[in-house]
Amino acid sequence: MTALLTIIIVLFVAVALWQMVKIFDLAQVGTATNTQVADDQDNKINGYLMMGFLAFIYIMTILCFWYIGDLPLLSNAASEHGSEVDNLMIISLVVIFIVQTITQFLLHYFAFKYKGEKGKKAFFYADNNTLEFIWTIIPVIVLAGLIIYGLFTWNDIMNIDEDEDPMVIELYAQQFNWKARYSGQDNVLGKANVRLIDIDRANILGVDEDDPNAQDDIIVSELHLPVGKPVVFKMRSQDVLHSAYMPHFRAQMNCVPGMVTQFGFTPTVTTEEMRQTPEIVEKVQGINELRRERAAEIQESGQELIYEFDYLLLCNKICGTSHYNMQMKIIVETQEEYDAWIKEQSTFPNSLN
Repeated sequence: MTALLTIIIVLFVAVALWQMVKIFDLAQVGTATNTQVADDQDNKINGYLMMGFLAFIYIMTILCFWYIGDLPLLSNAASEHGSEVDNLMIISLVVIFIVQTITQFLLHYFAFKYKGEKGKKAFFYADNNTLEFIWTIIPVIVLAGLIIYGLFTWNDIMNIDEDEDPMVIELYAQQFNWKARYSGQDNVLGKANVRLIDIDRANILGVDEDDPNAQDDIIVSELHLPVGKPVVFKMRSQDVLHSAYMPHFRAQMNCVPGMVTQFGFTPTVTTEEMRQTPEIVEKVQGINELRRERAAEIQESGQELIYEFDYLLLCNKICGTSHYNMQMKIIVETQEEYDAWIKEQSTFPNSLN
């Protein structure tokens, strides 16, 4: 409500200023200064305003780097390939920053230097082959370098080494929740099809009950991963286009109805270890301070008052009205903790009604 009132007030102030400008213009009718043609004084003022705006851009850029320039989202990767993705992002940001600094300076400086002055005539020439070559070849080289580097990074991520015997897990998306299916002792997922979904028997993923490979599959609503163990995710969607997004693992892949997509990574930081990092500790403290201010409202909604960090699997496609709530907890733990957890889970046939 406060935000809405603020917007309304800003709109009213803008309208009032606009009306005042119109009144000022009407008051100048018939005077010597009422002309639509810019004179030297107008050009000089606008030239200095351009340089002033350039200074404003640079000052705001410096302040942003000073206060929020640590880029925490590029310092908490929890997978082996995460650092490669972060490096690509940092290089892209550096290139964009350099180009923006140079081009904005030239744009505003030329507007100031070549402002209109009485008696000065502009010099026009049709083309300059050298200049056009320079401003064409530089972007080509820079963009080609970024694209090639990005392709090599992508290939390194997607080329999963089968010799490492990665654990196979299915991520099943449906409006508006996730299910995970572990491949069991044989590390082979049983066949599945949406036509085999049987709600009465709780076969909500459409797993083929007659497939031998499905007999040891495990279906869960909370994803557990052993640290240091390669994982290959096979992804399906029951209804619409979803996107499996695991931000701390720098992993994202669309879940497309009618086909199986995949993505793999190796988790390198357990949940407990990530909770102890300074960035996460500071973030959690800030969230809990806000939650304490709204304690009554949070407790009334049935949520836990104290927030605790967890890795999350999110949907990064706007898949419907409850898209915002489509998430699943991911717990990265030691191999011993994972083994103890997996032993407690029921295999697919035993979980049916």
